[in-house]
Amino acid sequence: MTKVLVLHSVSLVGSALAALLRSEGDFDVTSTGWHTAARHAETLCPDVTVVDVDCPGATAVLAGDGRSRRRVLAPPTPLLVLATAGTPGTLGRAFQAEARGYVDKDGSPGRLVRAVRKLAAGERFIDASLASAFMEADPVPLSARELSVLARAAEGDSVAEIARALHLASGTVRNYMAAVTRKTGARNRIDAIRISRRKGWV
Repeated sequence: MTKVLVLHSVSLVGSALAALLRSEGDFDVTSTGWHTAARHAETLCPDVTVVDVDCPGATAVLAGDGRSRRRVLAPPTPLLVLATAGTPGTLGRAFQAEARGYVDKDGSPGRLVRAVRKLAAGERFIDASLASAFMEADPVPLSARELSVLARAAEGDSVAEIARALHLASGTVRNYMAAVTRKTGARNRIDAIRISRRKGWV
């Protein structure tokens, strides 16, 4: 029995994906949100973790928000991401997080099932429809920590809130945001968030 962990910010969608995989008969599937993802991953030791990279909150997890990246997304558990060709920046983020599988959300449910099986068998899977998006994706100029700070800022968190969430000093958060602004060529924090969203980095 292949153990699968589905991470999604919308409970109904995550449950639907889990039900789809369970209907195949050989998957033991658990669906959860970001807040309990680390605990479930540690308890279940899934063979494959499925993440929709377009979900609110996915950037923080992929970029290593707090301790979660090491416990949820890092090898040896293969990461399978759901993405669309229209947002190549999200594919770049997933690649940085060492994803081994990429499924086009506009594809058939059978593609997801096939991808999970391939990753569980130690293989890679990339939907052909996403290959051109990989080629078009601009390199992400931000480090994993800078992305995690930026993702929090994009969600409206204050410097103090980001500092608490990521276990950093407020001055360190300001330094990261200054680096983000410089690296994205933005005028200020708001402009950096706008540019990064357009590129698909957050």
